[in-house]
Amino acid sequence: MTSGPGLFSDIGKKAKDLLTKDYISDPKFSVSTSSVTGVTLTSTATKRGGLSSGDVGAVYKYKNTLIDVKLDTESNIATTLTFTDIVPSTKTIASFKLPDLKSGKVEVQYFHYHASLTSAVALSETPTIDVSATIGTPTFVIGAEAGYETSSGKITKYTAGISINKPDSCASIVLGDKGDSIRASYIHHLDVSKKSGAVGEISRRFSTNENTFTVGGSYAVDSLTVVKAKLNNHGKLSALLQHEIIPKSLVTMSSELDTRALDRTPKFGLALALKP
Repeated sequence: MTSGPGLFSDIGKKAKDLLTKDYISDPKFSVSTSSVTGVTLTSTATKRGGLSSGDVGAVYKYKNTLIDVKLDTESNIATTLTFTDIVPSTKTIASFKLPDLKSGKVEVQYFHYHASLTSAVALSETPTIDVSATIGTPTFVIGAEAGYETSSGKITKYTAGISINKPDSCASIVLGDKGDSIRASYIHHLDVSKKSGAVGEISRRFSTNENTFTVGGSYAVDSLTVVKAKLNNHGKLSALLQHEIIPKSLVTMSSELDTRALDRTPKFGLALALKP
C-alpha cells in the first residue's frame, strides 16, 4: 500500500473515534487467545437490557490473505475475506453472512500517492453500488461518495468532505445526507503518544434546524490509564475510565448522565477485554 490521502471514510474519523470509541452502556466481556498456527480466537458476551448475546470469532492471516469468521448466538455466521495486493496498491474485501444469502458484498479499494478509490457492490438480485474517492495528500484531502440503487435507478446517497491533517491536529468538514446535514470537527493531540487530546464537533440538520455541539477530551493519567469525557448542548454528559490491567488486557468503566433530567438513573457500562 502507498501513503496518500487515505479513504473517504477516514475524513473526520479521528474526532469521531475520540467522541464515541469505548463509550459503553452495557456489560461486555471478551477473551482473546492466539495459537502457534496464527489463529486468533475471540469470545464475546454482552448483555443489553434483559437480553444476553454472544459470539465466537476466529481470525487467521496467511501471507496477504486475512480470514475472519464469527458465529453468534442467533446462529448467524459472518465471514470476511480480505486480500491485499492481488493487484498492486489494492485491497479486496468480500463479506457475507449465513443463512442470509443476500448479504454478500464485495469491496475493492485502490490506493495511490495522491488519490484513493473505493467501489462496493452488494451481491443480490438488485444490487446497490457505492463509490467513493479522495484526492490530495496525507495533509490535505478532498473526497466524495455516492450510492446507486440499480432496481430503482436512483441515487441513494451523496456526501462530500474535506480534511486538513497535521501531526498533532486534524480539522474536517463533511456535507452529508444528500446535502441535508453538515458536520465540522477539530481534534488536537496534546502528547506524542496521542492518548491525551481535545475535540470539538458541531453538526446541523437543515431540514429540522437542529444543531448539536459536542466537546470532549481524553487524558493519559499514566502509561496504563486513560480517562475520557464528553458533553453536548443537549445536556448529555459521558465519562469513562480505561485501565490496562495486564499487557493488552483492558477494563473499561463508562457512565452517561442527562444533566437536564437529574431524576433519571444514569447509564453505566463495564467492559473487560482479556488477551492472555
